[in-house]
Amino acid sequence: MIFKRKTIQDFKPDVNPSTFSKTVRLSRQQKQEILKWFLYAMTFLAALVVQDVVMSQLRLFGATTDLPVCVLLLIAMLEGTRVGSLFLLVSSTVYYFTGSSPGPYSVGILTILGTITVMLRQMYLHRSKGSMVACTGIALVTYEIGVFISGLAAGRTILPRFPVFVFTGLYSALALIPLYSVLERISIIGGDTWKE
Repeated sequence: MIFKRKTIQDFKPDVNPSTFSKTVRLSRQQKQEILKWFLYAMTFLAALVVQDVVMSQLRLFGATTDLPVCVLLLIAMLEGTRVGSLFLLVSSTVYYFTGSSPGPYSVGILTILGTITVMLRQMYLHRSKGSMVACTGIALVTYEIGVFISGLAAGRTILPRFPVFVFTGLYSALALIPLYSVLERISIIGGDTWKE
């Protein structure tokens, strides 16, 4: 009689292969965070469209608003330094590639200026609607002056156009008042992610 030796299999294939939706489980907090950033992105997209289609046609003293920059700086202000600075770097790069930004230097100006403004507001002022809007308004006017200086150095603008850039910053600062109400409501989705 011949005895057959049983072979032991070391590897057994999975019976039920798992799918992505079965393996990834998001908590309620994570779903709310995704919703919040989706709404931020839609607000930024809406600001781009409104700026390019409507506001670019409305000029007062040769200037108009800069709604996408308003949205980016205000979101950074609402999110704080840690999240806001990274957000500004990524979103200003996206803003540059949309074709609506004045040039590649806007990425650096937005990121550096926005981060410094958010940091100074967090260090010296309490979190309130007035301080957030005022600091973002100062950042907007400073951003427009920075864009003017960069454009002047690159030969894209001339010195007599300086008031147009200042008016653009001031008009954009006025647009912050209605924008703050919308973005502040979006920012509270999922609760506070940082404390001051």
